Amino acid sequence: MSIFIDNDTKLVVQGITGRDGSFHTLQTMEYGTNVVAGVTPGKGGQTFEGPNGQTVPIFNAMDEAVAETGANTSVIFVPPAFAAGAVLEAADSGVALVVAITEGVPVLDMARAHVFARDKGVRVLGPNCPGLISPGKAKVGILPGQIVTEGPIGLVSRSGTLTYEAVFQLTGAGLGQTTCVGIGGDPLIGTNFIDCLEAFEADPDTKGVVMLGEIGGTDEQEAAAYVSGHMSKPVVGFIAGQTAPPGRRMGHAGAIISGSAGTAEEKMKAFEENGIAVAKRPADLVGLIQDALN
Repeated sequence: MSIFIDNDTKLVVQGITGRDGSFHTLQTMEYGTNVVAGVTPGKGGQTFEGPNGQTVPIFNAMDEAVAETGANTSVIFVPPAFAAGAVLEAADSGVALVVAITEGVPVLDMARAHVFARDKGVRVLGPNCPGLISPGKAKVGILPGQIVTEGPIGLVSRSGTLTYEAVFQLTGAGLGQTTCVGIGGDPLIGTNFIDCLEAFEADPDTKGVVMLGEIGGTDEQEAAAYVSGHMSKPVVGFIAGQTAPPGRRMGHAGAIISGSAGTAEEKMKAFEENGIAVAKRPADLVGLIQDALN
């Protein structure tokens, strides 16, 4: 099995005609994901030309796209100023999952969008995330399909690039994945570590979990406490930013140390205290998860 997306995923791409949207839609279709619609205001009635002669109908609005195609998942490739509005529109259309790839979305805009989506019972992943992929089933976002393979490891990460590195290491060691999830590095995100850990714990095919955190905030500490109290499956982890100076943002808007709670040292300590084996560098993750599974 997998979490959040699978063979039944029917995807609509918001911003399908833009540069990033069109590029990644092609990649997504080539991977085998069922892309059933695109949405670009003013371009309804046109079609998107996919690989192998496939075409995708384009609609002006999400409600039209969902009504016509039965889409259950949306991915957002629209500029930052309009991304929160796209989340609102998607959440109101009837899809169950909204994946917001866009970086630089105003935090106040997303605060409103998250509340609206939660009230609608819609899961939001992101913003500022690479999306997710369930190897052999579906890919939603920008995670490269060529580095994943099916297997028993669940992976959840705040960092996109670190996700790619960890997946590459796992695949190279013969450790395939059930689902790889990039939750995003913004201060306000829709799906957090605990949401993913809970889903991996419930997934019978996931036998172990790799959790990749970074400096800033206390999400990793809260996730570590959750692992200790609720996870029967082994979890190993890595914290990025171990040499980051206090008070300086490191890449992500949420990756800033303010007080001792946000430091790599505190997060690694929380991991160890709650039974999570901690890698000093990404290359060590493979050995840790192999040991945990044996």
